[in-house]
Amino acid sequence: MEPLLAQLRAAAEPTRLRLLALCARGAFCVSELCAILGQSQPRLSRHLRLLVEAGLLERLPEGANVYFQLPPMADLARQILARLPEEDPTIAADRRAAARIAAERARAASEAFRRDGADWDEMRALGLPAGAIEMALLALLPERLGRVADIGTGTGRLLEVMAPRAESVLGLDASREMLALARARLGERGIGNASVRLADMYRLPLPDAGFDAVTLQMVLHYAEDPTAALAEAARLLRPDGLLVVIDLAPHARQELLARSAHRWPGFDDAALAGWFGAAGCAPLPAVEIAGPLPVRLWPARRLAVPVAALPETTLNF
Repeated sequence: MEPLLAQLRAAAEPTRLRLLALCARGAFCVSELCAILGQSQPRLSRHLRLLVEAGLLERLPEGANVYFQLPPMADLARQILARLPEEDPTIAADRRAAARIAAERARAASEAFRRDGADWDEMRALGLPAGAIEMALLALLPERLGRVADIGTGTGRLLEVMAPRAESVLGLDASREMLALARARLGERGIGNASVRLADMYRLPLPDAGFDAVTLQMVLHYAEDPTAALAEAARLLRPDGLLVVIDLAPHARQELLARSAHRWPGFDDAALAGWFGAAGCAPLPAVEIAGPLPVRLWPARRLAVPVAALPETTLNF
């Protein structure tokens, strides 16, 4: 009973209710929350600490910043927020201020990418049929999902695509600039069940078997060790969970290896099947999407018992 009472006490304060309502719509750092609510950092830091201690918010360090958002399983917080009137003038004003902060965040990240000459939207840069690829992905996914992770999420487009089918979607990326763009996208669209997190795809800061589906779109061709990357992705899946790799099939565009820093010139079905098997997954039929470069979606199911762990059998004739 005490944890429930602690959460109710933590939420029963106007500023903390406003913080919960904001963080239900996206992740914000302390300076952004100060700007939105017009309150001092020491005061807001105390409110945030109480909400984190009660389990109503989670704290995500990222470089010099710390972001706050609703945890995936914050059911009580969402039930409380559902009772807040949409037309409440304070909540509406906070949302307008949050939208302005999200737009400024996106503009700053985009300007940094243009200044540094980074080509962050690879699907567009290669002229790939993003719409057809997204439709093919949705056709592979169940109509209803629990938790979904997107490794190498980039600007967060796949999170936006998958969010309507999932309880929660989590984007993971090693680039802070990418995460800034993804946060801006999610905030502008009001996608409350999506979040992003800084992470290395070879060492994901997440527990085993916590997700129903994991995706990697246009990520594997950058990987020095695809076997290790897929093994780490598979580790996140519950038994019978779905792993989907979206990437280039074999191609002859050798300039991409130098110009775009691709480590691999596409993958064939045999390579993916072998890597899936080593990761404890059973490959399913691949789907090919026509375009200027061949793209395939390789799905696989996480085995309840890894192949290596199955007992040996002796056949008697």
